[in-house]
Amino acid sequence: MDFKALLERSRQRLSELDTIIASPNLYDSPAQAREILREHARLKGQLQLWEELQQIERQLIDNQKLLEDPTSDPELIALAEEEIRTFEKRAAHLRRQLQAALLPPEPGEERDAIVEIRAGTGGAEAALFAADLYRMYCKYADSAGYRIEQLDHSPSDLGGFKQVVFRVSGEGVFRRLRYESGVHRVQRVPATEAQGRIHTSTATVAVLPEAEEVDVEIRPEDLRIEVCRASGPGGQGVNTTDSAVQILHIPTGKIVRCQDGRSQLQNRERALQILRSRLLEDKIREEREKYSAHRRSLIGSGGREEKIRTYNFPQNRVTDHRIELTLYTLDRFLEGEIGTMLDALEAADLEQRIREAEGPSSSAPSSSPPA
Repeated sequence: MDFKALLERSRQRLSELDTIIASPNLYDSPAQAREILREHARLKGQLQLWEELQQIERQLIDNQKLLEDPTSDPELIALAEEEIRTFEKRAAHLRRQLQAALLPPEPGEERDAIVEIRAGTGGAEAALFAADLYRMYCKYADSAGYRIEQLDHSPSDLGGFKQVVFRVSGEGVFRRLRYESGVHRVQRVPATEAQGRIHTSTATVAVLPEAEEVDVEIRPEDLRIEVCRASGPGGQGVNTTDSAVQILHIPTGKIVRCQDGRSQLQNRERALQILRSRLLEDKIREEREKYSAHRRSLIGSGGREEKIRTYNFPQNRVTDHRIELTLYTLDRFLEGEIGTMLDALEAADLEQRIREAEGPSSSAPSSSPPA
C-alpha cells in the first residue's frame, strides 16, 4: 500500500476541512456538520499514525548506524539491538494500524443503529430466545456506554417477544454491532418442555444504520399511513386511543408498525425512522454486492437469512460459524459480555479488507512453512 500518496491526499483534504470547520455556517446543516467532523477526526488520526511511524523508523536507522560503527561501545550495541527489536515490533503494528485507517470507511459505520429482533422457528421458545437476545444487547450497551431506546415491540404470551425494535446510540455503534445481523440459533431445554428434551429454535436479528432524511427520499405519495388502537397487556393509552401507526411503503412493499410511543405523532416519526433505515440497508447492500463478493464469503453479507451463531445451553457454548470461534462462556455472554466475539469479527473483517486492498498477491499461499 502506497502510504505517502494516500496520506498526501489525506493532508490536502484535512486542510480543506479545516477551512470548512472554521466557517460560521458549519452548523447550518447539523447532519452535514457531523459527517465533516467525523471525517476530520479520521484523517487527523491517519496523519498521527504516520508521524509516529516515521519517528520509529528514524530511530531504527539511528540504531542500525550504531551497530555498523566499529567504534561503538559493546554495551551501547547491546542496548541498540534490544531497542531495534522493540522498534521493529512497534513499526509493524503501526503499519497495520495505518493500513486499516487508510481503508475507505464502510457506509454508515459511525452511525447509531436500529436493531430488529424477531422470533423465528420454535414457537413460544423462539419468542423467549428473542427476549434473551434483547436483554443481552441491552446489558452490552449499558457496559459500553451506549443508550437504548425501544421503538416498538410485540410481546408473546409467556413473556418473550414476537418482535422488538430498538435504537442504540453512541460512538460508532453500527460499526460495532453490524456483524450481529443474521439468524441466531439456540439449543436448550425449553421451560415448556416436560420431558427434558433439547429443542432448537431461532431468532432473526437485523442491525441497520440509522438513516437521516438526506440518505433516502421518501415521497408522501409513496406512503399509505393507517392508524389503529394499540394492543398490549395494558397501561395508559393502550386500547383506548388510535395511537398505533402502520406505514406501507408502496414502491417496496415494506410495512412498519409502531405503537410504543405516547402519541400518534410520535409513533409516526418512529415508524418513518425505521422505514428510512430499512431503505438505507437495501441501498448499502446493493453497493456492497458490487464491491466484493469475496469479502462477503468471510463475514457474510449481514443478511437476515444467514445462520451466524449457535447458543448451546447444555455445553455452555456459543459458536460463531463465520469465523469458527467457540467460547465456553455462554452464561456470561448472555449477560452482555459479547465484546470478545465482536472484537474477533471486526478483526477478521479488517484483515480481509486489508488483503483485498493489497491486491491478489497478498492472498496467495505462502511458500514458507507455518511457524
